[in-house]
Amino acid sequence: MNQGKFRYSMIFLLGFGFFGISIIWALYNAYVPIFLQDTFHLSKTITGFIMTIDNLFAVLLLPFLGALSDMTRTRLGRRKPYILLGAPSAAIMFALIPVARRYENLALFMGTIVFMNFFMALFRSPVIAFMPDITPSEKRSQANGIINFMGGLGALLAYFGGKILYDMNYAYPFYFGALIMLIANLLVVIFVPEPEQYRVPGAKLDIKKILRETTKKSFGELKENLKDVFASREKSLLAILLAIFFWFIAFNSLETFFTSYAKYHLGIEESTGAFMLGVFSLSFMLFAIPAGFVGARLGRRKTISLGLLITTAIVLVAFYIGETSKPASSSLSDPVVMSFMGLFFVGGIGWAMINVNSLPMVVDMTTEEKLGGYTGLYYFFSQAANLVAPPLSGAFIDVAGYKTLLPFAAVFFLLALITMRFVRRGDIVKTKLDAHEYIPDLD
Repeated sequence: MNQGKFRYSMIFLLGFGFFGISIIWALYNAYVPIFLQDTFHLSKTITGFIMTIDNLFAVLLLPFLGALSDMTRTRLGRRKPYILLGAPSAAIMFALIPVARRYENLALFMGTIVFMNFFMALFRSPVIAFMPDITPSEKRSQANGIINFMGGLGALLAYFGGKILYDMNYAYPFYFGALIMLIANLLVVIFVPEPEQYRVPGAKLDIKKILRETTKKSFGELKENLKDVFASREKSLLAILLAIFFWFIAFNSLETFFTSYAKYHLGIEESTGAFMLGVFSLSFMLFAIPAGFVGARLGRRKTISLGLLITTAIVLVAFYIGETSKPASSSLSDPVVMSFMGLFFVGGIGWAMINVNSLPMVVDMTTEEKLGGYTGLYYFFSQAANLVAPPLSGAFIDVAGYKTLLPFAAVFFLLALITMRFVRRGDIVKTKLDAHEYIPDLD
């Protein structure tokens, strides 16, 4: 494939696509649960179900849209038409979220976030697929590190800058987030050229045929790989996938409801709770590459287990602090708030040790021919967890209050740690890529 001359500057520019996407998701997860509970007085269980809409679109639409963009040919290329349609539409819907809240009309609010999630899904796969389009095989690991760094930078800007804007007006983070996401993706469209072979007028696409073939291929391969998981006499693959399922339930429950916990249980502003999550993201981003080298030196299984021990301990200590002392104010200098931020910084290190080393473990349990299929297994179990976590943790909060959130997460981190004891394969294979080359998407 003729990809033209490779330049890292192009990858940094492409990284703005991930930068914009990460800003939107960070703000969405931090503040929309608050809106659902404060304005519309929805239960935590229902709030949790609503917060799974993006994961549902990811499971149902992303494989199809990725295949559709593969087959698209236009004068702009095969990825840019989806970015041009999806990014502005998603930005408009995202900016309308606080407007819909102001009208206190649940149907209007739900319609806004459903369309916003749909338009985000519309261009997410094409943006992800853009990187290998313009990057030769031997440079893709470095390129992946760059675009994930840009994604992490977007999340940090959302959490830290979002607090300042939210304290001024709850709508401002949505307006500025939408604007930045729009500008970021326009930079991609304007300055990152697609390969010449894709910038040609194409024939009319048979959507029904593509949908049928993509569905058959995706779900057929998934079915066969799931058979491998459960039929194998050696249960390492099943164990690591269950561990992934458990720790993503723990993490996603915290991501969805921690700002609500901060407001309703600790009694501080939700923007301060979002800032705490930003500290977690900061330490994850700083330690992501070192965590890969630790996994290579210590072993992936031991590194993941150590990370799970750290995160479990951090969550339990945070629970103890939250139950025995309450912040006197929402100030970042409040001792309790500072204690949480210190714990979250260490927790981000533990999460990096887990997350960076898990995908390599899964793919190193199979042959080169099945790498894509086993990568699909990883995302299937992580997305399944993201569908389960918000409504399940929300149900516990409905029954017993926000004091259950941190113990809920700790239990699932602990279940993941126990399950890791049954993993016997998946450590370093010298013919595979280096550990730091598997840094996951921070979205």
